[in-house]
Amino acid sequence: MLNREQEQQVIALCQQLIRRQSYSGEEKEVVSCLKQAFEAFDFDNCLVDSYGNVIGQIKGSRPGKTILLDGHIDTVPVADPAPWKHAPFGGDLVDGRIYGRGASDMKGAVAAMVCAAGFFAQATRRDFAGNVFVAGVVHEECFEGVAARKISQLTRPDYVVIGEASELNLKIGQRGRAEIVVETFGVPAHSANPQKGVNAVYHMARLIERIRRLPAASHPVLGPGILELTDIKSTPYPGASVVPSYCRATYDRRLLVGESPEEVLAPLQQLIAAMAGEDASFQAKVSYAAGRERCYTGEWIEEERFFPGWLFDREAPFVRRALDGLHKAGLSPEVTHYAFCTNGSHYAGEAGIQTLGFGPSRENLAHTIDEHIEVDQLLGATRGYYGIIESLLAD
Repeated sequence: MLNREQEQQVIALCQQLIRRQSYSGEEKEVVSCLKQAFEAFDFDNCLVDSYGNVIGQIKGSRPGKTILLDGHIDTVPVADPAPWKHAPFGGDLVDGRIYGRGASDMKGAVAAMVCAAGFFAQATRRDFAGNVFVAGVVHEECFEGVAARKISQLTRPDYVVIGEASELNLKIGQRGRAEIVVETFGVPAHSANPQKGVNAVYHMARLIERIRRLPAASHPVLGPGILELTDIKSTPYPGASVVPSYCRATYDRRLLVGESPEEVLAPLQQLIAAMAGEDASFQAKVSYAAGRERCYTGEWIEEERFFPGWLFDREAPFVRRALDGLHKAGLSPEVTHYAFCTNGSHYAGEAGIQTLGFGPSRENLAHTIDEHIEVDQLLGATRGYYGIIESLLAD
């Protein structure tokens, strides 16, 4: 499906994207690169929204369905470049691999999406029904699905393809993610006279042990709704001979299909109420963590950290059509689900849009030293996106 020149275009765009550092909130240079790529492929429209998401559009010659290819363009930072054998922002091509931060997560997929849409427009001369959008999404590493809300409002897609790493397999769901904050409150006192205070850490220790005994929710496909303690801190810190009057613990909760924010917190609220009934000095509360980050455009993005899970039937017509498109592209994907959270939390979990995951590379390469993408995976993804577009937009 791809000739040699097209393969080189995909590789070159992937390298260009990697060479532009784009930590969350610093994606401007990658947006500029994608705008140039949209122009080079003669996309019909390109816009940048207030968060800084960049969206390119190719219009078919006839009315029809709309497909959105979604790839985030922010990356996690490089803490220390010294251990890297290849420059983190070099985009070096060595032995069939392209190295650099974001190569796997997920600038390779974004390059493949842009090129696949462009190649499809060229091959069909836009003689197809519908629209193809390609979105470079900001701030996904901080807020899965939050910046994507603006994109779905602007594009109104019938289908979304998330480009997160899947080793060229087709994903039809994922567990979601919530960040839950548990707080306990005490009374400060000198640690030489602890009986005059109430130690918030002791309250937290009891509460943590009780939380561990709560039954876990489960789903027959997605598995357990894990609730795992990830950090804990007390105030004041350092204590300096003071009985701590406050303690905060954070939990990572993996969300299952259909779980609401209220439903997830309810068992914890009930447990806290029961413990308060047992001990008049016990005070605690539970809530969702909230994040607030500045976009490179100057706008602030903020939200509670609750990102829903989602799952579609593997026999759903749009899944079968996408699978047919991948087969026609020469691929042999398995149908499974993501183990991690993606922008699908918005598209499928919140908005109910028919959503799939398909991308190059392995998920365990994300965020690693010497992160890379194999060229074979990159080119396979380009063929796959082309096949999905062709199949889902077929008359």
